Amino acid sequence: MSFGDPNNPYGPPPQQPPASSGYSYPQQPGPGYGVPPAPPYQQQPYPQYPGGYPGGPAGPAAIPGITRAAQILVGVLALAHLGVAGLYAWQLSKWDETMAEAGITGDAEAERFADLGKGVVVFFMSLAVVFAILGLVLLLQYAKGGNAVRVCSIVYGSFAIVTGIFTLAAYGLGLVILVVAILVIVFAAKRASAEWFRRPRHGGAHL
Repeated sequence: MSFGDPNNPYGPPPQQPPASSGYSYPQQPGPGYGVPPAPPYQQQPYPQYPGGYPGGPAGPAAIPGITRAAQILVGVLALAHLGVAGLYAWQLSKWDETMAEAGITGDAEAERFADLGKGVVVFFMSLAVVFAILGLVLLLQYAKGGNAVRVCSIVYGSFAIVTGIFTLAAYGLGLVILVVAILVIVFAAKRASAEWFRRPRHGGAHL
């Protein structure tokens, strides 16, 4: 018995022929058992932000509550200044009668001082009317205005504090103006209000 005999059934298995020459690429292993193939890559759309600018800075879509509160309080200050103007107008309507009761009529020097005082009352009444109009203008600019509206609201509240100090004796109206003016300054200075007035807009910048 010889192991070299090719017809021998007990001999070693025949040798496999060598692989053919040339370059070959290794086959990629298929996915493991039970593991689904990865889905094809899909490009994600850019997120849209208010104002229609993709990828731009995000801003609040609606006016924040604290900014809305500042807007309402600005309206309260405008109405309060109208009330102050009404008080000054009432004093002017009673001015001559009050001067007559004080015995000032007939005295040229006293009448000159009385006329000066009357002019001061007219000035403050006109100033109160102007402040009321400014407050109403600010009130209407909160929806579409820019950062200048926020700054003007802070300045408006600061001047309203002065009005409140001068009208402290006017049936508690001055105290109400003081409290509301301080709240306007605080609310307008909040970060949420700053983000609202600096949000991106169409059509360029507004006041």
